[in-house]
This record gives sequence, C-alpha cells and structure tokens, in this order.
Amino acid sequence: MAGSTTRARVLGFRVRAQQLDRESGDLADTAILDLGVQDTGPDGGRWALAIRGVRVAELTGRELATVWTIRGAPHLYWRADLASVAAAVEPFSDADAGKRIYDATKPLKAAGISNFAALDEVAAAMRSVVTAPMVKGDVSGRVATLVSPPYLRFCRSCDATHLYEMPFRLAALRAGLELQPGTSPPVLEPIDDFTRAAVVSEQHDVIRAYLRLLGPATPKDVAGYLDSSVKEVKARWPSDAVEVSVDGAAAWVLAADVDQLAGDPPAVTRLLGPFDLFLQARDRPLLVADPARAKALWPVLGRPGAVLRDGEIVGTWRPRRSGAKLTVLVEPWVEPSAALLDAITAQAERLAAYRQVRLAGIDLAT
Repeated sequence: MAGSTTRARVLGFRVRAQQLDRESGDLADTAILDLGVQDTGPDGGRWALAIRGVRVAELTGRELATVWTIRGAPHLYWRADLASVAAAVEPFSDADAGKRIYDATKPLKAAGISNFAALDEVAAAMRSVVTAPMVKGDVSGRVATLVSPPYLRFCRSCDATHLYEMPFRLAALRAGLELQPGTSPPVLEPIDDFTRAAVVSEQHDVIRAYLRLLGPATPKDVAGYLDSSVKEVKARWPSDAVEVSVDGAAAWVLAADVDQLAGDPPAVTRLLGPFDLFLQARDRPLLVADPARAKALWPVLGRPGAVLRDGEIVGTWRPRRSGAKLTVLVEPWVEPSAALLDAITAQAERLAAYRQVRLAGIDLAT
C-alpha cells in the first residue's frame, strides 16, 4: 500500500487533475478530453471546457468532434484523437459488448449472432446509409430496413419498429460517424478520413484515464462508469496502479500520481454542469454523503448543476432563462456567506456570458 489519504485530499486531487482550478488554458492541454467530455444539455461539454479556462468562443468548430461513446452518451474529443479514441472505447470482449447493449443482446443470442458481429453489421449498414448529414430518426428508419428481426424492437410509444438504441449508438463511431454539434434531434455525418487505430494508446486507455482524473478509485467504480463488469476491468487493471487507503477504504491510483494526493483542495468556486466529469465519479457517497442531497443532485430525470466550493459540493443550481436574461436558482447546502454569494455571482456572470445573455440575478431557494 502506498499510504493513506483523506476524503478532502481525494476531492482536491480531482479538482486539480481535472483542471477546475485553472483560470485559463489551451484546449490542447485540457486533460478531460482524454476521457471525453459529456455533451448533454445546454450547459454540457463546452461549458465544462469553459470553466476549465478554455476560451470556447474562440474555437473554430473543427477542433472538437462529438461522438457517441461511453454509456452511449455524446462526448467531445479532440478531432485529431478520434482514431485512438475509437479503439479505446471499444467493448473489452464480446461478453462486455453484450453488457453494454443491455436488452438488445437477448434476441441476438437467440439467433446465434455474437454481440461484436451485431455491432459490425449495424455499423456497416449505418455507413452505407449516412453519406451526407442525416437526422438520427431517418438513419434509424433506413438501417432498420437493412437488418434482420433480431436487431429490431417494437416501440409502443410511437407504434413503430426500431433498432435497439444502444447498438445503434455504439455502432456509430465504428461506422465512422460523428454528430453535428448542437443538433436536436441529432444529425449524423461521416468523419473525414476516419480509420480506427489498431491499438489503444496509454493516453486514451479508459481505465487509466479514469484513475488519472477520478482516482483514487476501485475496479467497481470504473466498471460502473463504463457500463462494463468488474471482472473485465480487473483483467485490464494497470500494473502501475497502487493501493491507497482513503479514510480506511481501499482504492487505487496510478503510481505517478500518488504525490498529487498530498495537497489540500484548491480554493475555487465553480458552477458544474449536470454531467460534468467531477460529478460522474461512481463513488457518489464520497462526493455527497447525505442520501437526501445525493438524491437531489442525481435524480432519475432533470439533473441540476452543482456548486463546487473548495473541493466540496455545497449546493445545486438551475438556470432560468427568459428572453435575453438569465436567472440562476441556487439551493445552498451551507449557510451562504457573503464571500460564497459573491463567488457564485461571479460564476453566474461567467455562465451568462457563455450563453450570450445578461444575468438578471441569483435566486436563493428557501
């Protein structure tokens, strides 16, 4: 064992590793892009980059690509990294692919079709259909005519037969397809000159990246993040991961990062988006010990953002937009001091500037 540390120092480690203490920085050295930046909702991927100091308004629009990857969610990556990313986010095995596509695996197994073969077939069909920008529903409808019944399910809500959702999403990058940013419903289009890398780079290895950015962690934490199994993750556990004790509980961090656990949390305040990587750690009780607060932060539907203050989650926030004005509704979990309110207001101004609207004010929930 490499020693012991505390919950506070783990949170501080994550703040620094994810560069949430950075006031300005280049996209090229933004660490969270290695694991992918989930781009869900108006305060999604680009807001996550903005609060890490990236001047997102100055991006040309071609530096980043949006693709469905981990858990089938849309994530932002460096466009130049897509070949390596595609190799990294592949299921570890056919059994792992079955776990990641959920209920779609049952009819495939009954038909004698392996999960990898199914993903390849759906990818080939998608590749043949999407030769120019195309709305997701049209892609799904066209692909449904090219595959056999085990790939399809009847949807009661729309009274139609569709492809299973997760194979469709996980096959998109295999097919060399990306999402046009900001489109709803999503628009898919071919990635220029795309070829998946033959090997996974250390930089984009998802287990290593999780430990770098969300460590110390356990195989169970990583498996939960990937929708994989503990067995699959343990079989690929990095040889240079070392065990540390976090307030008496065993967790692992990369050996090169052990010394980074020594510092206290940086004194910064941030308005984290609902799907910010800091909130994606699977050891949620470490982040928020109170079950009622955890339920409020991670509801099944309609997640709020989180107020991060000196490494701690100290409340939730929700945006309320009316025309060109934005109000930020804050529910504090601590007594809001003048200093905290000033810091929240400064970050709300930052959010308003990002959204290109005027901040109307901060409303404190009572």
